[in-house]
Amino acid sequence: MDLHDTGGKGTAIVFLHAATGHGGMWQHQLPAFTAAGYRCVAFDRAAEGFASDQVGEVAATLDLERFHLVGTAAGAIIAVDYTLSHPERVRSLVVANSLVGVQDADYLDMSARLRPSPQFDKLPADFRELGPSYRAANAEGTNRWNELTHAKPRIAYSVKNRIAWAALETIKAPTLLLTGDADLYMPPSVLRLFTQRFPRCESIVLPECGHSAYWEQPDAFNRAVLDFLRKN
Repeated sequence: MDLHDTGGKGTAIVFLHAATGHGGMWQHQLPAFTAAGYRCVAFDRAAEGFASDQVGEVAATLDLERFHLVGTAAGAIIAVDYTLSHPERVRSLVVANSLVGVQDADYLDMSARLRPSPQFDKLPADFRELGPSYRAANAEGTNRWNELTHAKPRIAYSVKNRIAWAALETIKAPTLLLTGDADLYMPPSVLRLFTQRFPRCESIVLPECGHSAYWEQPDAFNRAVLDFLRKN
């Protein structure tokens, strides 16, 4: 397991990467959050076993008792899965640009309308996961994102819990829901559905931003998450 740990005595944050990517994708976050006094941990998930168990293994290896979880896209699904299994370990939960993994029929039907298969899945990853404003204005950043995402194979993952609307309503950890206004997976209208399900929730929509807010708008992403963490 490729593990990034900034160390120190600050409260720990475990960062969970998207399905497209790896722990090294958090290069815009680890320095900023470390400078803010936090101990930052990111790792590359393995394909074997439950992904939430890997979170537990990292926490045990580093002797982390309670920590913040920050997940993007598939990483946020895993963060939710871990929180459902181990609520006592999670100080707060950040769900960024994520489908959340809900399995209720009404949500799956809506998701199929938003991203019809197989057409959507055949689109290039950067088209699906980076917003049009970013791709138009930042060719260098788009190329770098592509380089990093192709540096390691895409890792499949599995979850332990059946994530459903009713399950989300049991999560007591303070939760930040974050998306971009041009996110093809979690558009603002869908984000609003989730604000009704997490009991202790606040939300933010970043302008001119797609599915990878942590990469496209790192300053705004970092500021929003740090403001949330300071309150929790």
